[in-house]
Amino acid sequence: MYGLYFINKGTVEPMVAYRRNLIPGASYFFTVTLRDRTSSLLVDYVDDLREAIRSVKAERPFDIDAIVIMPEHLHSIWTLPKGDADYSIRWREIKTRFSRRVPFRKRGSRVWQARFWEHTLQDQSDMENHIDYIHYNPVKHGYVDNVADWPHSSFHRHVRQRKCSFDWAGTAECEAENYGE
Repeated sequence: MYGLYFINKGTVEPMVAYRRNLIPGASYFFTVTLRDRTSSLLVDYVDDLREAIRSVKAERPFDIDAIVIMPEHLHSIWTLPKGDADYSIRWREIKTRFSRRVPFRKRGSRVWQARFWEHTLQDQSDMENHIDYIHYNPVKHGYVDNVADWPHSSFHRHVRQRKCSFDWAGTAECEAENYGE
């Protein structure tokens, strides 16, 4: 018998086919991770990542409602255009373009984990909760004590747009819910 299998407590069982939720024009929360979870490539080459995202957005438009770029993973919320649900091709292109820009990458080596995690946002409350999670993520991981201290976040844009205050969430003493990791 051919197919993918996993071992569960000593038994071999077929893997369930992974299905993505594809709703044209919807908003999605993503977690995208580097293969090496000890790497800092995303912040070391943040300008290259931003250029990869910009170039893909120019060819296949989408809105970035929120984003945080961490050393080895990122979280983002995208809203796709009406009639379009193909976020997978966008992520494939972003990953490919960024990988090509990393100067010390060995030929044939993979920079990114093969898959990404996505969640279709259900309503405005779900959107707001995930935006809060994204902005709080650098504090959660111990990189900064204050949300405003992390430079690679849409938090600063949200402050400029008066969607939240500069001192939102205060310090590391605050707690955020766990989404996506």
